[in-house]
Amino acid sequence: MSVAVKQPPLALTFPLHGSQLIEASAGTGKTFTISALYLRLVLGHGGEQGFGRELLPPQILVVTFTDAATKELRERIRTRLAEAARFFRGDLAEADPLLVQLRDDYPADAWPACANRLEVAAQWMDEAAVSTIHSWCQRMLREHAFDSGSLFTQTLETDHSDLLGQVMRDYWRRFCYGMQGDALSWVRDNWHSPDDLLPRVRALFGRHGGEVEGQEPQDVIDAVLRQRHDLLRRLKAPWVQWSQELRAIFSAAVDAKVVKGNMIQSRYFQPWFDKLLAWAEDEQADDLDIGTGFTRLTPEGVAAAWKSEPPSHPALDAMVDLREQLQALPTPDARLLEHAAAWVAQRFEQEKRRRAEMGFDDMLQRLDHALAGPAGERLAGLIREQFPVALIDEFQDTDPVQYRIFQCIYRIEENIRDTGLFLIGDPKQAIYAFRGADIFTYLGARRATTGRLHSLDTNFRSTQPMVTAVNHVFVQAEQREQGRGAFLFRDPKGENPVPFVAVNARGHQEHLQVDGQPVPALSLWLQASEAPISNAQYRQQMAESCATRIVHLLNGGQQGRAGFVQADGELRGCMPSDIAILVRDGREAQLVRAELAVRGVRSVYLSDKDSVFAAQEARDLLAWLKACAEPDNERLLKAALASNTLGQPLRALARLNEDEMLWENRVMQFRQYRLIWRIQGVLPMLRHLLHDFELPNLLMGRTDGERVLTNLLHLAELLQQAATELDGEQALIRHLGEHLAASGQAGEEQILRLESDEQLVKVVTIHKSKGLEYELVFLPFICTAKPVDGKRLPLGWHDASGAAQLTLSPTDEQIAMADDERLAEDLRLFYVALTRARQACWLGVADLKRGTGKESLLHRSALGYLLGGGLPLADSAALAGWLADLQQGCAAISSLPPPPADDQLYVPPRQSAELLAVREPKRRAAENWWIASYSALRIGEDALEMDADVAQAQQLLDDERADPSTLREVMASAGDIHRFPRGPNPGTFLHGLLEWAGQQGFERVVAAPRELRDTVAQRCNRRDWKGWIDTLGDWLQHLLQTPLPLGSEHAPVALGALGQYQIEMEFWFASHRVDVLRLDRLVAQYTHQGASRPAAQAALLNGMFKGFIDLVFEHDGRYYVADYKSNWLGPDDLAYSDAAMEAAILEHRYDLQYVLYLLALHRQLRARLPDYDYDRHVGGAVYIFLRGAYSPSQGVYFVKPPRTLIEQLDGLFRGAPQLVQQDLFGDVP
Repeated sequence: MSVAVKQPPLALTFPLHGSQLIEASAGTGKTFTISALYLRLVLGHGGEQGFGRELLPPQILVVTFTDAATKELRERIRTRLAEAARFFRGDLAEADPLLVQLRDDYPADAWPACANRLEVAAQWMDEAAVSTIHSWCQRMLREHAFDSGSLFTQTLETDHSDLLGQVMRDYWRRFCYGMQGDALSWVRDNWHSPDDLLPRVRALFGRHGGEVEGQEPQDVIDAVLRQRHDLLRRLKAPWVQWSQELRAIFSAAVDAKVVKGNMIQSRYFQPWFDKLLAWAEDEQADDLDIGTGFTRLTPEGVAAAWKSEPPSHPALDAMVDLREQLQALPTPDARLLEHAAAWVAQRFEQEKRRRAEMGFDDMLQRLDHALAGPAGERLAGLIREQFPVALIDEFQDTDPVQYRIFQCIYRIEENIRDTGLFLIGDPKQAIYAFRGADIFTYLGARRATTGRLHSLDTNFRSTQPMVTAVNHVFVQAEQREQGRGAFLFRDPKGENPVPFVAVNARGHQEHLQVDGQPVPALSLWLQASEAPISNAQYRQQMAESCATRIVHLLNGGQQGRAGFVQADGELRGCMPSDIAILVRDGREAQLVRAELAVRGVRSVYLSDKDSVFAAQEARDLLAWLKACAEPDNERLLKAALASNTLGQPLRALARLNEDEMLWENRVMQFRQYRLIWRIQGVLPMLRHLLHDFELPNLLMGRTDGERVLTNLLHLAELLQQAATELDGEQALIRHLGEHLAASGQAGEEQILRLESDEQLVKVVTIHKSKGLEYELVFLPFICTAKPVDGKRLPLGWHDASGAAQLTLSPTDEQIAMADDERLAEDLRLFYVALTRARQACWLGVADLKRGTGKESLLHRSALGYLLGGGLPLADSAALAGWLADLQQGCAAISSLPPPPADDQLYVPPRQSAELLAVREPKRRAAENWWIASYSALRIGEDALEMDADVAQAQQLLDDERADPSTLREVMASAGDIHRFPRGPNPGTFLHGLLEWAGQQGFERVVAAPRELRDTVAQRCNRRDWKGWIDTLGDWLQHLLQTPLPLGSEHAPVALGALGQYQIEMEFWFASHRVDVLRLDRLVAQYTHQGASRPAAQAALLNGMFKGFIDLVFEHDGRYYVADYKSNWLGPDDLAYSDAAMEAAILEHRYDLQYVLYLLALHRQLRARLPDYDYDRHVGGAVYIFLRGAYSPSQGVYFVKPPRTLIEQLDGLFRGAPQLVQQDLFGDVP
């Protein structure tokens, strides 16, 4: 029986109208609440709190921010709808309390109707409007093209880097190529190249005014440099004399011994004055570097070094401000970067619109512009009508553009009753500022929904002690007078838009236990020190301690000493899949994974940038490809053989330098790989390489071997796919190199996970871990921080009103504001990290410094701020006091030293299951089945290496091979058709003209000679063949109008007079173990009076046979196959006699081709015509030698093989048994 709940949850009382905001802390059931609201909207539930009418899935917009979240949310809602339908119908005896209360709100006689509606909604979820913000904006632009002013069809381009680079180079050519003098020198010294400038310009996109400054960069540089030169000249003016006077003062003081010897010595101050004098005398010198001289040559520095009354001099007073004055000298960099960003952004947008392309950001910006345009109100009304209710998930990650879109459509502040906009998010988890997310935009939405804010206050993820510990850490900081609240948003008036509110815990019945004792939920490992320590020392110590603790837990799990005590008292041992280590970046991950590997613990690294192209295997694969493409290049081949993944022993590599034959064998081996690459493709080549070097066996002996091998196969498949669009080996190598350079941007197809990864220790970036949960979480490096120092430009921050600001020349105040925002985001990151744990969490704590400094920077880290309220640590020993204060009143928190590192190893449990005997199949393995074509047959010594999968490929094979001794380029001047170049490519061009004529209609083309000539001209112009336009135009007109002879018994017909025909007809038919030698014998026996011809090589066709027929047409009740041949038989028309054409047919074995084409036609007609007869309905084969169109034979060779041959071939391909006549006079076997 279901148990009723007295207090209804928020999901059932939430008002389903107007604009509402739900703040859902980590683990409080946000997705569960969204699915419940969806149920209510489908049912029309809620009375006064309801929407007012029932809705269907296409009317409810659900927006989230990733494709993975979209798929998960869609399935969760679908499952919830189906479950609710079954419960309303009575098919489920029990359900969760929310469904029980929901059903109780309806009378029993309404349950079947509700169930039916829920079931229909569940079935309709494939069309539900659950999508990412980008895909939804793209859909709106497409569906409302008129009102949005966008194109009906636009291409989504996920990577615009090539186009952006092209625009950047356009800017460089436009503004930098023409520079002269000082301006040119400045650009070369500071910008270097377009590729170096692009990242700096790209950072300014969307964050500047967008207007291109009218003044040319050359003029800007000249003006600023003149101003700088004038200021610098005035600064330098007195220093020629001052440096000499100071030198004399210091020299006299040293001689008189009135200075402290450890502070003032000649070897110190002489270089200072030499540099000062050289700087002052050189008009072109800008930089002055005298090191500690900037502080020693000041009144305070001199006073500290003099034993008696220090001297006074105007130079000492001037030195106080000299360094700052030099740094403050004007530079054109900021203005030029803004000019470049505005110009490049403007041109970039123009190019995208010209190409009808959009990037992800363009979808939002164009819909935003459309809503702000003249038709914006109408567009907003249409979208509101289409989606009366919208639920926006993860709203804390919104940005100003997204917020403006929903504000325009749903008018958030007006709280319109007829629509619903429900914003769901948690400002404490706003951690994606680097992607453009803006927490200040969220806070604006929070103000706009004042009085309509709702909270989820129960954590369903973590245990009670874990929730208590997290609450205690943040509540203590929230209530402390020092600081600005737990998340750094409390203002001097006490107002705090991002407060921390403690949540309740539903709790779990299981708990973590080690050696019979419960483990504290939050353990703080204090690395004690007398002074702040470096980041490197801290990370190394914590990585070792973390790996040691994990090994103890895993070994204890196998021995029954460490694990999770269940409700029934049974202990489930701790396993690698229970553990996650959260880090900030790949360097931290690499450090801790190395320590785990040393101790035998396998791990997997998960991040937002985990592209397979970022793996070491991708770089080694690039070396392999280079060696395979150029096997005779000794440097490339040795680099490939020495690659880490190939794993060749050093001794084997050394032998290559000593044994010439061994080296030659390697060269020949890689030449063979190149041949396989060219014939079969890159994937078969790489598989040969892997097996030749026995890499599968070698890798599976390594702890990470499965991952490495999977990455190699994944990369090989991606390269094979890319090779279909690239031409040649070097293009594929360049493609892989470009992906390696951009490995930080991973598409979904580039990310691969093994099922076995789920059983490993997870090393995860904190950003990637958002939304996930783990039993045990380690945060070994949580005290690290990267304070903003103003060196990384442009610098962004928000002013008092929450408006985003950007500068290229920050002041100290702006740097401090930017660092405060960095710390605020670090605090939110820390909150996300802590709330991933279900059972327990371990933190590495130490007093840290930065670089070579000595000051403690712990208070600028998230944990340091929470412990001390932003006050600096008095000394390193005081850190223990901070931790003691944190522990007070909370038994779930403990502080202890980090576990000492040891060399204990983790030995994974062996597979204890008994393997069964290998099963043997009862029948023979499947036969060798493949798809063949005429092009796959091997004639004489030639092998047709290309498989004609498409008609154009077959055309290349049908025509004669190119003669390498003849000129390949098409001559610009015209001649007759016999002088038109030979080879596959010109032949394909002629085929293409006839194919175009057939598609347009032969009769129509003949009747429109101007259109024919224009088409020939366009195609010739694209290839720069202007000289052949007249010749080819006349030739095509003649060919289409001239009647073609169809043998002596039938009337001729012109192509332009054909009524029924089909071009490029594709055919397929089965081939059952066809012996090619027997096929060849039959064709030779029944065609061309048994004349001699090259023999086909032995092969077995088993599977399917396919092909493309240039033309199939009907004339006078008979059906013909026609094939175009561009073979060159001689220099004039006389060369195209019947005998010459027959000789060409036999030489190239076109007899096999036309016989197989007629067999395909025979089978087709037999299946389609009720009274079919070969002799009556099949006309024959027409071979049109295109260059002989003006000859007496008109270049046409007609042939019709006998019926007996076609019927025997039909039986041969059907696999019919061969009838063999017995020799009556031979010996009886």
